Amino acid sequence: MKNNWPLWEVFIRSKNGLNHKHVGSLHAADAAMAIENARDVYTRRNEGVSIWVVESKYITASNPEDSDAFFDPANDKVYRHPTFYNLPDEVKHI
Repeated sequence: MKNNWPLWEVFIRSKNGLNHKHVGSLHAADAAMAIENARDVYTRRNEGVSIWVVESKYITASNPEDSDAFFDPANDKVYRHPTFYNLPDEVKHI
């Protein structure tokens, strides 16, 4: 019965060299079925070159309510930002 199938999160890479992005969720009996269903549902118009599926129960996320305290330690490490470095004009995407 479909109601007993686990929930899978679907990630699609639209072009080679780009990151996979979360596009949605679906229920499937196993990973192979999840890949096939994701292909049929999320790449009908050749939107992707790669599909990842992850069973939802294996994903752990930070709590949005704790974001200030969780990400605060990064704020005191300003040296990690390229604002202190002189970069040549040829260097892009930083």
